[in-house]
Amino acid sequence: MTDGEVSGAPRSGTRASRTRRAVWITLAVVVLVTAGIVTALLLRPAVPAASEPTPSPSRSAGPTPPPTPTPTPTPTGFPANSTVYDLAALSQIDVFAVNAGLPIDDDPFGALTGEAATSIGDGAPVFGDPVGQPVGFLPREYTFGGTTAPIIERQEHWVKVLLVGRQSVPSQGNPAQVMGWLRTKDVAIAPLDALVEVDLTARTIDIVRAGVPERIATDFASGTSDTPTPLGRTYVMTTLVEPSFGYTRGYPLVYLAVQSPTLDGFGGADVAVTAFHYHDERSGSISNGCLRVDPAAIEALAALPAGTPVIVRP
Repeated sequence: MTDGEVSGAPRSGTRASRTRRAVWITLAVVVLVTAGIVTALLLRPAVPAASEPTPSPSRSAGPTPPPTPTPTPTPTGFPANSTVYDLAALSQIDVFAVNAGLPIDDDPFGALTGEAATSIGDGAPVFGDPVGQPVGFLPREYTFGGTTAPIIERQEHWVKVLLVGRQSVPSQGNPAQVMGWLRTKDVAIAPLDALVEVDLTARTIDIVRAGVPERIATDFASGTSDTPTPLGRTYVMTTLVEPSFGYTRGYPLVYLAVQSPTLDGFGGADVAVTAFHYHDERSGSISNGCLRVDPAAIEALAALPAGTPVIVRP
């Protein structure tokens, strides 16, 4: 029995060896296959995710157009003038001036800018045409005022303003309200806060501030048919009290830049200036062109600064 056990051991061992060998071969195959799969996955090219496709050059919208160049702004208004002028060689523009080079206001009932210009230094050259030569100069200060001029047009290099003086006396030409051009480099510009509106038909006078009118007169006297009150836009030249004018009863006179359309002069003077003033008789068309008002109205008008625009409507 012992011999039988010994002789049987090799046969049993052989079968076990073959079994172990088969297991190891199977494991080796599995390892090799697994390694091959892993290697294949590692060597496979990356594919972009479907939700984030890589843009294709063939599907491009085309080349990017060149940027549109920014146009150079076109200068507005008249060109700058940097010429230095000798003011002593120019005639002064004041209430007594009769200067054929001063143009007549081309839009008597037009708008204003709400600003006024005053000369810097001794004065500013005045131009009838900004591309021409000066026709006179506006002094910074003058006894009878008129040097603070309301602006009716403003450009980068120029302002168009109303002015005192006349182009001609009535007997020889057009005496209406004059204007002129000043270089912005020669003036200081400041805002105006009021405007006076006169209606000859309605017989009303309003002081307008910020678009809101304040009625200061509901009746007043104005010019006759032979000596009418000038129409259109003008401005306060100066305000003063003249004791020798007894009819004013000591109230101030508010002189305007415009003069009579029919009188070359008045009261022995070479001027015929229009004014607001007090008078005992102050109703109807009875004056030489001035606007006669009551005490409250003249006090309100006298409080306005020089340069305040005044528009007289028919």
